[in-house]
Amino acid sequence: MQLASSFRYGSPMLRSDSPLSDDQIRRIAPSIFAEGKHQSRSERFTYIPTIDVLKGLRNEGFQPFMVCQTRVHDQDKREFTKHMIRMRHADEITGEEANEIILLNSHDGTSSYQMLAGAFRFVCQNGMVAGDTVGEVRVPHKGDIVQNVINGAFDVLDGFDLIREQKDGMRAAKLTRDEQHAFARSAVALRYDPTDANTPAPITGSQLLNVRRFEDHRDDLWTVFNRVQENMTKGGLHGRSRTGRAMSTRPVVGIDQNVKLNRALWMLADAMRQMKA
Repeated sequence: MQLASSFRYGSPMLRSDSPLSDDQIRRIAPSIFAEGKHQSRSERFTYIPTIDVLKGLRNEGFQPFMVCQTRVHDQDKREFTKHMIRMRHADEITGEEANEIILLNSHDGTSSYQMLAGAFRFVCQNGMVAGDTVGEVRVPHKGDIVQNVINGAFDVLDGFDLIREQKDGMRAAKLTRDEQHAFARSAVALRYDPTDANTPAPITGSQLLNVRRFEDHRDDLWTVFNRVQENMTKGGLHGRSRTGRAMSTRPVVGIDQNVKLNRALWMLADAMRQMKA
């Protein structure tokens, strides 16, 4: 799956423990409030500001908890550029985790409305993308956009029952030490091309198993998966470049790369869940 956006390192981003207000969103992602489409768009491009779509989703019980907008070199596009909102429905918040719907859009033609299923784990403040369990929903810039996006959001919401089953299965699966290291080595191969002998991975699988907090001292697949995912996507692991220079891994913040890696990690974990069943 190829997303139509690429959020670069350092993109403006805000995540909150409570629903974001319009004023908070506007400071980070003004393109959500764009007053019209970019001049490059034709008459066939139906303009509906993302804030109108968000208002419709709020009326249906969805609330925004994270917003992000791409940086642009051309300031004329700042009010129209690609943006992302991660939302939660009131029914999808539990004590430890929340299922999230990821909404992506732009007003310059670089992205249709897109929705993906995600999950947020409070203890590590980290967001995930739920593999290919729930299919991506795309809504083109034409027709009744607001209602079509709302319908798409509920389609994603309906898929969370299967996601819960997968998570429960991962929690029930206990991994031996060898199995944990096999999972971590496979995760390294997802991030760094194992066939490129000239560019070895700068880190090892063992580093991805590092425990960052007391709650993660468990051997179930769900916890191991979260440790590996957090260490890989948040970066900060010390390693060696291909020239032997000491370096630290950077966070995986580009939206294409982040979604691709997160989906692959989820699918890897789900495959191990099925093997352990």
